[in-house]
Amino acid sequence: MRIRVNGEAREVAAPTLDELLAELGYDDQLVATALNRAFVRAKDRSLTKLKEGDAVEILAPKQGG
Repeated sequence: MRIRVNGEAREVAAPTLDELLAELGYDDQLVATALNRAFVRAKDRSLTKLKEGDAVEILAPKQGG
């Protein structure tokens, strides 16, 4: 299916948000996620279904200053 990830159009196979994170290589990282501009808690990602045209934001914390 075609979705947007961090503003970039992508073709993905993952049916849920947690599977998308694994597909994109984020499964071992601490990240914040949003689906269509709504925050999605980590514990809810496996229940969050993706559909054609969705917009996903994946944010990783930064260190330094």
